[in-house]
Amino acid sequence: MEIVFLTFILVLSVFLGFELISKVPATLHTPLMSGANAISGITLAGAFLAAGTTSNEMASWLGGAAVAFATVNVVGGYLVTDRMLSMFKSKRSAQS
Repeated sequence: MEIVFLTFILVLSVFLGFELISKVPATLHTPLMSGANAISGITLAGAFLAAGTTSNEMASWLGGAAVAFATVNVVGGYLVTDRMLSMFKSKRSAQS
C-alpha cells in the first residue's frame, strides 16, 4: 500500500509542478530560478546525509549518485541564472 501512496504523491507533484511552471511569465523566471537553486542546495544537503549512511551499501551508492546529480543541478542552475541576469545588464556597464 505504501508504494501506491508514494506513486500518487509523485504523479501529483509532477502534474502540479508542470502546471505551475507553465503559467510563469518570462519576467518572473529569473527570480524563480534563483529560488529553485536555493531549494536544490537543500536537496544537496539531504543527498550528503543519504550518502553518509553506513547501514546499507546500496543506500550509500544511491546517495553518492544523488550528490552528483544535485551538484550538477545546483551548478548548472547558478550558471543559467548568471547568464540570464547578464542579459539585463547595459552594454556600458559591461565594458567598464
